[in-house]
Amino acid sequence: TTMKSLRFISAEAFVSNAELARKSLSAVAHDLFPLLFKASYLLEQGEVIHDLVENWPLFDFNVGKLLGATLDYQEDLSHRTCSVCLESCLTGLRDYVLNQSSPYMKKLRVVDLTGIKDVEVQFCKCKKTMGRWARTQLLSKLCSELLVYLQQAQCNPGTFEISINVLIDLFVTERNYELVVQALLKKCSCPLKICCVAFRSDNLTLQKFFYIIKLADPSLLRKLEIVHNVHLEMEHLEILLNSIHFPLLMSLTLPARTFNVRRFTATDEQMLTNIGEKMGEMTQLTELSISFSILTGRIQKLLSPLKTPLKMLDVSNCSLNHADMAFLANSFHANHLEALDLSGHDIPELYPSTFFKLLSHCSSVLRSLTLEDCNIQDTHVNMLILGLSPCQKLQEFKFIGNPLSSQALKYLFTFLCELPMLKNVEFPVPRDCYPIGITYPIDDASLCGFDHQKYERVAEELNLILLQANREDVKASTPLFGSYDAAVQETNNELGAYLIKSFKETLEKFTISFNKMS
Repeated sequence: TTMKSLRFISAEAFVSNAELARKSLSAVAHDLFPLLFKASYLLEQGEVIHDLVENWPLFDFNVGKLLGATLDYQEDLSHRTCSVCLESCLTGLRDYVLNQSSPYMKKLRVVDLTGIKDVEVQFCKCKKTMGRWARTQLLSKLCSELLVYLQQAQCNPGTFEISINVLIDLFVTERNYELVVQALLKKCSCPLKICCVAFRSDNLTLQKFFYIIKLADPSLLRKLEIVHNVHLEMEHLEILLNSIHFPLLMSLTLPARTFNVRRFTATDEQMLTNIGEKMGEMTQLTELSISFSILTGRIQKLLSPLKTPLKMLDVSNCSLNHADMAFLANSFHANHLEALDLSGHDIPELYPSTFFKLLSHCSSVLRSLTLEDCNIQDTHVNMLILGLSPCQKLQEFKFIGNPLSSQALKYLFTFLCELPMLKNVEFPVPRDCYPIGITYPIDDASLCGFDHQKYERVAEELNLILLQANREDVKASTPLFGSYDAAVQETNNELGAYLIKSFKETLEKFTISFNKMS
């Protein structure tokens, strides 16, 4: 348990009686509001949170900072996306604008909601979370309601002078698109002004995506994620980068199949060059994710115009060849890579020495390495250990889907205990837990067809290796269907419905053409 100061214990006692706390707020010193906010959040006192925000006496309200480690209470609560607390924050914000009892006191200029972290395990009592999609939805709804109310009601003229920038990471899909568009269109006249710092879109037509990304003010955008069911191909990406300027963009994620060099014409080659040059103009860009595209032999063309070294690169399942790996190993990016994902490439077969050269170049800064489905076998473990030994800052190593025996895993785990910063390991189901003759990469149908009891025994032995080395700080697991993704988790109903719909449409097309044939 984390130590609490006497001040924090007193704050908890004060807010635990909600009725009394709400009555007494007017007598509370302004500099105590942050302390009371964190205490209320810890105790999930929604009504008190609402009233604290409604009467917030300071210039800024930064949720990440308020909930982060403080002198009074070291524990970081910013990964508690408690529905009760967050809804109270946002409705409190709306009522801050409407509360006319103290207009001269209204100093609030910036609300920052970007420090909220969505994680898998929630510790709040209500067990109901409000993820990024739901926060986008609620804030947009409150902004629209606020405008309607201000137009109808007899408001204090001072209310219209209130202008608060609300920094948020937006997450837009087909289901909340209209609501977010309405809020963004009326941004000028609404006292709460949505400022989009990060934008994620999924399950959206290209037309809607292009419309809303312009509305969201790309000049402020730090992070752009276009994922899964946004069918963005290379020509659309070129249009996007030609028509919109992203001066502050630090992180870009593109959907699967954005590039496919197997179908390239001379025009496509020119298009790829243009895209590389446009990315080169983004002087802040340090994170790039382009998984599941076919980029064989073109990594240099895409990445060489970049002027800032990349700290994060995900080129998983991009069919990279030796030339691509050689470019990465020798590029100026190599010495700066803190996170690298090369999953889906047969590293030992195709370019073992070039890969290890890349690894040695980034070893002094590398924090996260993902090598899933890379055909790493027992005979490669010694070489892997040699390559990983200098990576003393490594915090996360994911290598599921590799044909390794339980014996090799134990040997590897004994070494992993020596990496001082390691926190998270995702390891494969041992090869000897599957039926003899299984082929890799294992298809989805066979993925669960292993001896579960044997796997549990091996997993226990691996955990014992960690325990005996005093490394209970390391979490080791086998997420068969990939790591936890908060955004996917939150919208999986909508995405599932979309996939079923597109599958049905494909079947119908197939049936029609089949009938024509017969």
